[in-house]
Amino acid sequence: MSVQARSETGLGPAFAAVRVRLALVALLFALAAVGWWWAAGQMQGMDVGPWTALGSLGWFLGVWVVMMAAMMFPSVAPTVALYSRMTRTRSPLSPLAFVAGYLLTWAAAGAVAFILAAAASRIPGDVLAWDHAGRAVAGVTLLVAAGYELTPLKDVCLGKCRSPLGFLLGSWRDGPRGAVRMGVKNGAWCVGCCWALMASLFALGIMSLVWMAVVAGVIAVEKTLPWRRVATYVTTALLLTLGVLVLVAPHAIPALTIPAGGAMTPMG
Repeated sequence: MSVQARSETGLGPAFAAVRVRLALVALLFALAAVGWWWAAGQMQGMDVGPWTALGSLGWFLGVWVVMMAAMMFPSVAPTVALYSRMTRTRSPLSPLAFVAGYLLTWAAAGAVAFILAAAASRIPGDVLAWDHAGRAVAGVTLLVAAGYELTPLKDVCLGKCRSPLGFLLGSWRDGPRGAVRMGVKNGAWCVGCCWALMASLFALGIMSLVWMAVVAGVIAVEKTLPWRRVATYVTTALLLTLGVLVLVAPHAIPALTIPAGGAMTPMG
């Protein structure tokens, strides 16, 4: 075999693997785009501001999973591409199983959020109503989220999300089943990194496409911006500002829907 033939033989599988990774990244971005389109249709007219009622568990989880795909797939795409490269296979089965495990963790987080919201909606006195304690709770939630940005736990979780190589090497499991387990674990680190930002989304209006886009943008910046500390401090400042404004001047916040008052609809 000639030198050129050997070279072409070696490059063929490499180029095929690159094409698979590029196709996976393109698929994740396409699914995210579809998720945004679908969420926009589902949320139309549903934004009633902080502590919007979540409807039934099945409906909410369906919307939540699509929202997580729309918000998270662009920022998790590099991790999936790296995982695909490390599998040394042209099949997309294991990378897609990894993504499924990742979404499974976020679905579980959504179920926990629903349970907490449902419990809060049944507290006597309608505490989450805007004209009762809802405004104060929303403001404090944003301030707590700002504080969490500066904690060691946030720093560790964000580090796992920003530098996936160490996570993948330390958690490696072979096969599709192992891929699901790795995806679940990666999703857990992501939840640890982003749970406070998601709580902020509830406090600003879970059915607001604008705030959904803002939170998704913040997550993407934190995970991808080269200047990690700058991203963290900017996020902290943003959340702190929003928290203070909700408490003292909510009408000054663009795109924030001020609830008309009254009780939060019970969820079941």
